[in-house]
Amino acid sequence: MRRIAAKDALAFRMIVEQESPILYRVAYRMLNNPAAAEDVAQEALLRLWTGAARWTGVGPGISAWLRRVATNICLDQLRRKRFSSDEDVPERIDDAPLADAVIDEQRVRSGLLTALDALGERQRAAIVLTYYEALPNAEAAEAMYMNIKAFESLLVRARHALKSSIADQRLIAADDVRALS
Repeated sequence: MRRIAAKDALAFRMIVEQESPILYRVAYRMLNNPAAAEDVAQEALLRLWTGAARWTGVGPGISAWLRRVATNICLDQLRRKRFSSDEDVPERIDDAPLADAVIDEQRVRSGLLTALDALGERQRAAIVLTYYEALPNAEAAEAMYMNIKAFESLLVRARHALKSSIADQRLIAADDVRALS
């Protein structure tokens, strides 16, 4: 390795002749492509040539190091290949909602917030704790310092008031308002 670090072509040629067939076989078996296997073998040997000055001599040796380098180059190529393809990109349906659906959703959301704001404070709190915060009725009742029966009664009245407000604003079809019951 000291001779290769000193750019001794004869020493490098000996390594190339000894290791090239092994590197080629490793790369060919991993990539199943003769041209790519040659490139991998050459790249591994080039890294040996350019990095010889940093060689420490600690470890399994030149052959094992070259096989590891070749394997890593192959793995990198396989990873890149997985993310790229020569095939045409398939047409993809735009799954973004249509403008009228977005506008309608914003209108309904705004109307619901208006309906929620129109509720009394305790009814609004019952709706928010139950539906927006997803608390069980018992926990929501406890948060409002109420017993469970009183809370459930308040929640029924709040839902009824909310449905009436939604129906008055005509946010959703009358059949859908009845379905909310």
